[in-house]
Amino acid sequence: MKKISFIPCISIIVSCALFFTVYAYAQPAAINNSAELQIALRKLQNLGSVLYFAAHPDDENTSVLACLSKGKKYRTAYLSLTRGDGGQNLIGPEKGAEIGIIRTQELLSARAIDGAGQFFARAIDFGYSKTSEETLEIWDKKSVLSDVVRVIRQFRPDVIISRFPPGRSGGHGHHSASALLIKEAFAAAADPTAFPEQLQYVQPWQAVRLFWNSWRPGQQDRDKLLRIDVGAYDTLLGKSYTELAAESRSMHKTQGFGASGRRGTRYDYFEFIEGVPAGNDIFGGIDTTWNRIPGGQKIGTMLDDIINNFNPGNPSESIPKLLDVYGELDTLEDDHWVSIKRKEVLQVIRMCAGLWMEAISKEYAASPGEEIQIRTTLVNRSGQPFILDEIQYPEAAIDSSVSLPLINNEPLTIEKTLRISDDFKVSQPYWLKARPTQGLFSISDQTLICLAKNPPSLSVTVTLSNGGNHLEYSLPVVFRWTDRVDGELYRPFEVRPPVTVNFEDKVCIFADNRSKDVAVKVTNHSHSSTGELRLSAPDSWTIKPAKIPFSLTAKHEERLFTFTVFPPQHSDKAELVAEAVINGKTYDKALVEIAYPHIERQVYFPQSTLQAVKLDIENNPDSRIGYIMGSGDEIPDGLRNLGYDVVILNDEMLGNNDLSHFDTVITGVRAYNTRDRLPHINHKLMQFVKNGGTLIVQYNVTYGLKTNEIGPYPFTIGRDRVTVESAPVTFTKPDHQLLHFPNKITQKDFEGWVQERGLYFATQWDDNYEVILSSHDPGEEDKHGGILFARYGKGIFIYTGYSWFRQIPAGIPGAYRLFVNMISAGKYNGK
Repeated sequence: MKKISFIPCISIIVSCALFFTVYAYAQPAAINNSAELQIALRKLQNLGSVLYFAAHPDDENTSVLACLSKGKKYRTAYLSLTRGDGGQNLIGPEKGAEIGIIRTQELLSARAIDGAGQFFARAIDFGYSKTSEETLEIWDKKSVLSDVVRVIRQFRPDVIISRFPPGRSGGHGHHSASALLIKEAFAAAADPTAFPEQLQYVQPWQAVRLFWNSWRPGQQDRDKLLRIDVGAYDTLLGKSYTELAAESRSMHKTQGFGASGRRGTRYDYFEFIEGVPAGNDIFGGIDTTWNRIPGGQKIGTMLDDIINNFNPGNPSESIPKLLDVYGELDTLEDDHWVSIKRKEVLQVIRMCAGLWMEAISKEYAASPGEEIQIRTTLVNRSGQPFILDEIQYPEAAIDSSVSLPLINNEPLTIEKTLRISDDFKVSQPYWLKARPTQGLFSISDQTLICLAKNPPSLSVTVTLSNGGNHLEYSLPVVFRWTDRVDGELYRPFEVRPPVTVNFEDKVCIFADNRSKDVAVKVTNHSHSSTGELRLSAPDSWTIKPAKIPFSLTAKHEERLFTFTVFPPQHSDKAELVAEAVINGKTYDKALVEIAYPHIERQVYFPQSTLQAVKLDIENNPDSRIGYIMGSGDEIPDGLRNLGYDVVILNDEMLGNNDLSHFDTVITGVRAYNTRDRLPHINHKLMQFVKNGGTLIVQYNVTYGLKTNEIGPYPFTIGRDRVTVESAPVTFTKPDHQLLHFPNKITQKDFEGWVQERGLYFATQWDDNYEVILSSHDPGEEDKHGGILFARYGKGIFIYTGYSWFRQIPAGIPGAYRLFVNMISAGKYNGK
C-alpha cells in the first residue's frame, strides 16, 4: 500500500452548496455491478424528468417511482411536504422532531432502493387535519407554496404527478392541501413575478403537464386514463418494479408498512389535470433525447456506441469513450441537463473503473477547536491510467497537488491532520436549528431549503486526470468500524459541542410539596472540559445547589450530577434548562442519538429541558401496575414519576405469571396491533378483571388488529378522532367516579393539551359500557367513544382513545389527574 502523510493543522471554515443527490453520505459510494452499470449507461441517454408530489413520508407510490426511475430511466424525485413529525412510531418511543428525523432517513433508504431523489418542504406534520383550510392556515400557505415552486424550478420536471386529486378529498387535510398546492405551483413556477426572491438561485420553469396518480379506477373509467405497467420485469435487475417497490416501501418501518413483492402485470393509472394533453404516454410529445439540447445529438450517438459495445466482463473498456463524452459535454452551453449528465458520467466512469474512494476519520465525532485525522484511500481496480492530481479539503479552503499514479488494484492512502475551527457549526439537522412555528420550520439559509438532509459535516475532494480529462469527486468524511456480528459499518462524521447535558428524565412530577432529586448527565466531547453545571428555573422553583463544578478529562467521559428541586406551594408547570458554563460560554444542548438498522445513524442536539410539574393530585402510589408495551410509549416513566411500581410485562411473563398481584394492568398504544401473543392470553386478562383487577386498554388502530375480542363485551374501534387539542370536552356522566375519584376533574384539566384530544375512538359498543366524556372538532357532532367504562365481575375494564401517550410525556397536569383516576378505578368505594 502506498501511503503519504500530510500533518499541517488547518482551521476549517464552513461552506456548503445547494445540490441534489440520491447517494447516502454515511458510507463511501458503492461500486455497481455490470447489470446496474448498464442501467446507468442507458439512463445517460434519457433527458426526461418527473416529480412525484404528496404530503407525507409513506404517501409516495414506490411502484411508480421504481418504474419511472429504474425502468423508463427518467430522472425521478419525490417531494414530501412534511417529514412525518406528527405521526406515531411502531418501532420505538420517538415522537415529534425525532420521528421526523427517522422518517426522513426512511425515505432516503427507500429512495436508495427505487432510484428516485428526495426533497422536503418546510411544512410540519402537526397531526391529523380534517380540512385543507385548517392545514393551509397552520402551515402558512404562501411559505409552503413557495417551497413547492422552488423545487419545481430547481428540479425542472417535464411531468409532475400528484398522489392526491385536486378538488376531491384525500382523506386527510394535509392530502387535500397538497393537491391544491401542486395545481397552483404548476402555474406559479413559470411566473417570474411569483416568488422573485428565488431567482438568484433558480429560474422560472414550466412543466409540460400535471397528472393525478389515480386510485384503482373502475373498469368503465380505465379507458379514459393513461396507464403504466409497473409490474414489468427487468432482466438486468432480476426483479419486477413492483418487487423493487416492496423493498422500498418496507423501509417505512416506523409505520409498519412492510410489503410483499407483487409479480405479474399491474397497471397504475394517471388522470390528466393541467398543461399540454399527453396522448397515449405521460411523456407524449416531450423530447427526452439529447436532441433537446443544441449540439447534443453527437453525444447521443457517442453513448449509443458505448452501450452497444459495452463489455460486462470488463466495463473499464468503455472508459476512453466515456471520457470523450465527458470532454464533449464541455463544448455545449452550460444547460441544466449538461450539468446533470456531467455528474452522471463521472459516476459511471468511477463504476467502470471499480474506483473505490473513501475518506475515513479516526474518530466518529469531534468538537470545534479539536484536531482530527483523515485517511483518504483510493483504489483503481482497472488498467486505466488514472493519476491523482490534487486533494482538497473544501471546508478548510486548502488543497495539495500530488500527481501520483493510481496503479491497478494498489491502494493509495493520504493522511492529513486538520483542526476544526472554533466557530464550526455542530451537526444539527438544518431544519431544527431554529425554533419552528406550529406549522413551519424556520430556515434562514436559503440554499438549504428543501434539501432532504444536511450536506456532510466534512468532505474531501479528489481530482483525477486521464488523457487530459480532469475528474473531480467529492467524498464525505465518515467513521468506519467492524461490528462482531454485522461486520463493516459506517456512520457520518459528526461535529459536537464540547459538552452536552442530558436530564435523566423528560418530566418530573411533584405530587406534593416534597423536593425531588433531578439527575443531569454531562458528556465530554472534547479532550477535556472544566466548568460549572447549573439549572435555570423560574423564581418560584428553588434549585440546590445553585451550581456544581465539574472536570472531565477524557473524551466521551460521562458523569452524573444531582440537584435537589423544591416545587412551589401552588400548582405550577415550569421548564428547567440544564446549562454547562465553560470559560464564560454556556452550553445547553442535550445529545439525542437515533440508531436503527435500516437507516443512517443520526444525532440531534435539542435544548436540554425538563418539564417540572407541581400537581394538585391525589393518587394511590401503593397500587402495583403491570404494563404491556405496544408500539412504544413513555407512559410507564410518567407513572413511576408519581411513585407507582410499574412492571413491564413481556410475553413470557404474560403467559406464565399470575397477574393477581397487580392492581391495574395497562396495555400501551397499539398493543393489540403489535403483540402477537395478546389474542392467546386475552382470556387471562379478562379473568384478571373478573377477579377484581382494573384493565386499561389504550388506543389501537382498526387495520391489523390481532383480535377483535378486546374487552369483556363487544365494541368496535373506528377511525373517529378529535384533532383539535383545545376542542371542548363535555362530561356526559358528570357524577361518574372517573370524574371524582380520587381527583375531581374539571374543564381546567383539559387545558394545555398537545397536538390532539384523541384518536381511534370506539364507534359502537355494548350497552354494558358507560361513556364518560364526549368531544368534537369544529363543525362536527360529538364523539362519545373516547372512554368506555364497564364493570365485569369484581373488576373494571376501560378502553380509551384519548392521546395519553402524548399528554403524559408532555407533563400535562389534567392528563395525569384523569389517568390516575382510571388507575384507581378499582379502589372506588362508592363515596
